[in-house]
Amino acid sequence: MIIEVARAELDDVRVVEDPVVDLAENGARLRIDHFGLSSNNVTYGVYGDAMAYWAFFPAEDGWGRIPVWGFADVVETRSPHLAVGERLFGYYPMATELVITAGSGNDQAVVDTAPHRAAMAKAYSRYTRCASDPLYRAEREREQLLLYPLFMTSFLIDDLLGDAGDFGAEQVVVSSASSKTAIGVAHCGRRRGVRTVGLTSAANLGFVEGLGVYDEVRAYEDVDALTPVPSAFVDIAGNADVRLAVHRHLGDGLRYSMTVGNTHWDHETAVGAEPLPGPGPEFFFAPGQIAKRNEDWGRGELDRRIAEAWHDYAAWAAGWIEFRDVRGADAVTAVYRELLTGRPDPRAGFICLLSET
Repeated sequence: MIIEVARAELDDVRVVEDPVVDLAENGARLRIDHFGLSSNNVTYGVYGDAMAYWAFFPAEDGWGRIPVWGFADVVETRSPHLAVGERLFGYYPMATELVITAGSGNDQAVVDTAPHRAAMAKAYSRYTRCASDPLYRAEREREQLLLYPLFMTSFLIDDLLGDAGDFGAEQVVVSSASSKTAIGVAHCGRRRGVRTVGLTSAANLGFVEGLGVYDEVRAYEDVDALTPVPSAFVDIAGNADVRLAVHRHLGDGLRYSMTVGNTHWDHETAVGAEPLPGPGPEFFFAPGQIAKRNEDWGRGELDRRIAEAWHDYAAWAAGWIEFRDVRGADAVTAVYRELLTGRPDPRAGFICLLSET
């Protein structure tokens, strides 16, 4: 069983059955257990063509399989790199199983070397062995599958900013401040001593202020109240009107503009669109920053730094996140549609399982 969406109409959803295929050499069949679902997965759909997210799990023409992060167990294998019973954390479709080609591996992870994934960023083709993962705790699977992939993106965003001296900015302005990626950016910035301003909807203002992780919080309607000092803008909302308002208000004081996501996926064009003042937005691609830090520090040091920041963040996030179990294709589809509206409860952490038994 697998959930697919129409690539041209993300709210057109269907559930299909994948035929059971025999394993080829180095093949492994993974039974997908639970996975996280958040606005970040909507972003995968919005940028499915531009960033080749649809290519990870190919589907029939016109349809796509939105990736999610979760856990799976090896139930059949013809690979010397995997044993039946191993539990893996990684990138999956919203499905009950996935067949990978485990053509390479080490003590920490295996890599899917299937031809259709050869050109993809290796960060998305790597499946971590839970038994040897220093981050893994069986009792903390929910936190890991829901928050860790988003937090890793947050860490890398903050790392890019810090590596560039925040582009000379005195404050970092973050849109979609109630989203888990934005909250992670603010938490990382606070650890570095960076002033962070959150932009959010009026409905989420109280929640975001209550987190205590932003130095200042403003509603989207109050962009003109932002202090006009040298700033960097991290745009997670993808709302063209908000982006234009920020660029227009900060003007020459805007030193850098980053596009991360698109939680406001249905509002990409500004009303009465005009050229953006200030620097052109640059799209953030997490694997690019991973590759840079692998070269600068080595993978071991990068993993150590992320783990240190993650444990600090996970302990803090436990104070506000509310996990919600979602079981069955109909229920998972309903949550996906809720996320498409851009108005989910920001406290909610959706833990999904397609099987109803």
